[in-house]
Amino acid sequence: MNDFFVQLFKNKIFITTIVAWFVAQAVKVSLGILRQRKFDFRWLIGTGGMPSSHVAGASCLATSTGLIHGFDSALFALAASFALVVMFDAQGVRRMAGKQARILNKLMDDIYWRGKISDGQLKEFIGHTPIEVLAGFILGVSIALVAR
Repeated sequence: MNDFFVQLFKNKIFITTIVAWFVAQAVKVSLGILRQRKFDFRWLIGTGGMPSSHVAGASCLATSTGLIHGFDSALFALAASFALVVMFDAQGVRRMAGKQARILNKLMDDIYWRGKISDGQLKEFIGHTPIEVLAGFILGVSIALVAR
């Protein structure tokens, strides 16, 4: 078991990817504090917001893999394909799910105030705008290049 952790912490691609995710989350929390003038723990563990930490991690993973194993390697192709799926999902599917949740919450509020239903709210802030995805991509690639 000890050998597992030694190998894990020697894995530069893994460590760089985790760092990119943490940096993106720190930027997201910092921007939230600047905008709202308060700290909200949900910014630290939640989804959505600027920049996309999922995209930062995935783009860092792909870039680090390309830098270490070559941009013509099967490992880079796998990591880059994964990053593309993450980017598409972040700004496409999850963003649309958030919009649908917002509409459903409005409907639930309307029904609740008429006394017909009293269920909880759906999470609305689960996806990213294209700018948030682009910022996450740039951040992830930059961290991979700096860690090189």
